[in-house]
Amino acid sequence: MVKYLLKGANAFIEDSFKKTDILICDGVITEISSNIQCEDAVIFSFEKMFVFPGFTDVHVHLREPGFSYKETIKNGTLACARGGYTCVCAMPNLNPVPDSLENLKKQLSIIEKDAVIDVFPYGAITKGQKGEELADLEAVSENVIAFSDDGHGVQSEEMMRQAMLRAKKLGKIIVAHCEDNSLLFGGYIHDGKYAKEHGHRGICSESEWKPIERDIRLAKETGCAYHVCHVSCKESVELIRKAKKDGVNITCETAPHYLILTENDLREEGRFKMNPPLRSQEDRLALIEGIKDGTIEMIATDHAPHSEEEKSKGLEKSAFGISGIEIAFQLMYTHFVKTNIITLEKLVRLLCINPKKRFGIKQDNSYTVWDLSEKSTIKAEDFLSKGKSTPFLGTEVYGRCILTVCENKIVYEKL
Repeated sequence: MVKYLLKGANAFIEDSFKKTDILICDGVITEISSNIQCEDAVIFSFEKMFVFPGFTDVHVHLREPGFSYKETIKNGTLACARGGYTCVCAMPNLNPVPDSLENLKKQLSIIEKDAVIDVFPYGAITKGQKGEELADLEAVSENVIAFSDDGHGVQSEEMMRQAMLRAKKLGKIIVAHCEDNSLLFGGYIHDGKYAKEHGHRGICSESEWKPIERDIRLAKETGCAYHVCHVSCKESVELIRKAKKDGVNITCETAPHYLILTENDLREEGRFKMNPPLRSQEDRLALIEGIKDGTIEMIATDHAPHSEEEKSKGLEKSAFGISGIEIAFQLMYTHFVKTNIITLEKLVRLLCINPKKRFGIKQDNSYTVWDLSEKSTIKAEDFLSKGKSTPFLGTEVYGRCILTVCENKIVYEKL
């Protein structure tokens, strides 16, 4: 039996941090108290270390089955563990799409065999994510965390209404990628100053907030639990804020890149291309205010790995999506906690407590240990994910994950 005694750790207990000793036996926390004595334990001085509940990301692309050249469930979940995550929800844009029990079982089989952390798959809202016919929601309901057509907006109002009615009956959340295809016009970055100055086709903010406006109305009508993916613009934040005040059962997420970067940071490289795109400084500030006032309850990464070739074709022709789950905590801690925009307790709620509560995820004996004093530079070669593309290459960040334990099992260790 391997025993670790963490002396003087800062542990997140009952919504706040407390100085304590922690005894870990083969990954299991067996005692938390002051001045623990254990002669056969390896003792670490953890005065600068912080112990968090394992992080949860409700928006991750693990790419299997169908696209293992981009990522595998094994690689992807190892990357999650390195980032301090012990639970993720896997998006359904796969091949085959999990729109039936038969298709879903193929994904579940790989998860059972290869995942090193807990993975909860989404079921598709429509067959093949084509938006033409509802998927067999009832057949997959017991084995999925929620329903989403992520990567595709549900264009038909009636289709979304029926999906919400069925999800409501099944006690599931509709998780929406909000994008109006009629407003895209072939755009691939934000329709702002950078696009105009550099001759790029832009994606307008209305293509995001218009579907949110529609879905809020439908959620109010049907009573369905509704969650908005990767919010990126100020209008979306205001619509969701108002909907909450009106009693709509709505939550939302944003990602670190929308909170830290804007169109002013763009370069002519594929690693700056994601959907929705990096928007204006005004949008970024609105997102930060949404985090602070509770309109936005959770941080998700939208970890979307691609091959090097797919991300090497510049802003116009590269694939949408970046890799981010290994650096999300570091970025948020460096840019928001160390700068006193939010507290460390607030960040833990955004990364763990709130997503678990909203999605009904129960996870015991899962935690992650960090040295928050260590500074490093983000390098692609350090990623465990197959996807190495990120706009944060070369960024200095604080924090290093030294241990991640999921369901009593050590899944990442750099003690």
